[in-house]
This record gives sequence, C-alpha cells and structure tokens, in this order.
Amino acid sequence: MKIDVATFDHFKHFHTIDAHTEGEPLRIITGGYPEIPGKTILEKRRYLLDNLDQYRQVLMFEPRGHADMYGALITEPVTQGSDFGILFLHNEGYSSMCGHAIIAVSKIAVEIGHVKPTSFPHNLKIDSPAGLISSWVDKNDDGELTVWFENVASYAHALDCSVEVEGFGTVKYDIGFGGAYYAYVDADAHGISCSQDNVNQLIDMGRRIKHAVMEAHPIEHPRDEDLGFLYGTIFHSAKTTQETSHSRHVCIFAEGEVDRSPTGTGVAGRIALLHAKGEVAHDEQITIESIVDGQMKVSAMACDDFYQYPAVKPKVHGRAWITGVHQFMLDPTDIFQNGFILR
Repeated sequence: MKIDVATFDHFKHFHTIDAHTEGEPLRIITGGYPEIPGKTILEKRRYLLDNLDQYRQVLMFEPRGHADMYGALITEPVTQGSDFGILFLHNEGYSSMCGHAIIAVSKIAVEIGHVKPTSFPHNLKIDSPAGLISSWVDKNDDGELTVWFENVASYAHALDCSVEVEGFGTVKYDIGFGGAYYAYVDADAHGISCSQDNVNQLIDMGRRIKHAVMEAHPIEHPRDEDLGFLYGTIFHSAKTTQETSHSRHVCIFAEGEVDRSPTGTGVAGRIALLHAKGEVAHDEQITIESIVDGQMKVSAMACDDFYQYPAVKPKVHGRAWITGVHQFMLDPTDIFQNGFILR
C-alpha cells in the first residue's frame, strides 16, 4: 500500500531513530520538537518539564511506546567544543544521565554520518544534565564500530545503610552516584532472584525499596540541586550466566521501569562503590551482565575528589544497534493525545 505522507500534513509529526544498547531500547528524537531555550542542559531540561512534557508522553507512552520505553532528545551544544546536547526521557520524566543512551547515540551519530571522523578512535563531546561526557567511537579489525565513554565523577554516597521495607523487612543498601543516584542491594543476601522469570518481584521490590530509601535518606547533590534525587534500585548478584562476568545487575528505575542492559550509570556507580570498598583496583576492568544477558565492561580510571567525596572516573564499554527509523504522527482528533501506560 503506497502512502502519500502529504495527506497527513495537519498531523503533528515526530522523527526518530530507534535502537537498543545491550537490549535496552532507545528512541532518539531527531525532529518534531520546537527549539528548546536554555543556556545550559539543565535549563533545557526544566523547560521540557514545564512546557513540552506532553511530547514525552506521546513518544514514551502507549500506543507509540510502552512502560519501559526510553528516549533521547538531541539538542544544540551548550558548551564550547561540544558536538551536541542530549536530554533523557522515560515513563516518569527526565533523567540526569544515561550511559546506554550515550553509547547508542555516539555510535549512531557516526553510523548515519551526522559526525564524520577523519580518524579513529574519534572523541565526541556531549552535553548532558550531569555534565560534559566524552565518548569514543572506534573501529575493530572487522570494521565494526565500537564505543566507550568516560563518565562524570562517580562516588560512593553512602555505605552499609539499612531501611525497613513494608511487607519485606530490613533491607541493607549502599547509595552510589554514576550520573544518577541508585540504591544498590545485594540480591543474594536478601534471597531475591535476578532471573527473567522473577521480574515481577524485582519490579515490586525495586519500587518499594526506592520509596523507602527516599523517605529515610534524602539526597542532596553537592553542586546541582536538580540532580539530588534517587533514580532507582539496582539489585546485584554474584549468580551470573557467564563465567567471565563479575556480577549481574537488575535496575528498577523511574516508575518501575526495568533496564534490559546492565545500566551505564549503574555500572559506573557500582565500580565507584567497589573501589571505595577496596574490592576492585584502579584500572581493573570487570564485566557486568543484565537480566537479559547483555554486557557492559567498566573500570575505574583517574581518582580524584568530587567536593567532599573520593571519586573515580568510570570507563564504560557497551554495544548498540539500530532497530528502525520512524515517523510518528499525532492526529489532532486522537482521543489519547498524551498516550497512556498499562503494565
């Protein structure tokens, strides 16, 4: 059936490139938004929240998305020498940093010719709400593009804490920052399976733990008030499916979303916690797998203080693939203008 797109000129149009990083979806929004004012990415993030949040709902919610959809909106750069800016969208709102999105956007920017390297590895500078991110796109011996990024300063915010979780009991946790704050819980110690067939319990417990920790342990970011919030719960387990993996992550973030990848910001926060506990050495690389057996490699690079916190610079490797190029439309008579979510 041949379609004349001009027939739908009175519809609102959105252009996207869809991808996944180690199994985690990403909808890269390349057109359809108006210009977003703001001298910083955080200012642009606030503008989205206050003025354009209906577009997030259109593209993340059903019927165009789903409860676990994730998005990235590309903006013009805001710092000198940056290639572009990026804002992160999900079912609850806007994240401060997203490693799986950085990996996918870096690869795809080169793959589609938006960025044209003259040599490899090529360094990209990306403005994110958490700060300026450096990523590198390289080619392996087979000519395939590979990606890694150097994250923002990451650190152990709190160690060896505990909280009472209704319907479960006492839960021990650490809080790590890798561009976003997570409560890290040893799933093995609490008898929680990190397998795919236990996803319902993981969602339920992840949400319960997140809200309990938010109430018991308010967070203030030392520099930016907008970053001072608990983003999710990460369960970690030593029970891996691959012998080369250090551990397994299941991240429950935003409003009960399940990360299919090991979580780029999550592995960054985890390496900071492991380094703070003396369990990994400087520059020691470990592999962390996800609930669907995706993998990310992470190491702790340069060590320095971030305000009062001893911090590391995590180096994170991951793989991403394009899954589609889309033109979404919003009929002005559609009864679900802002979409909906059913889990």
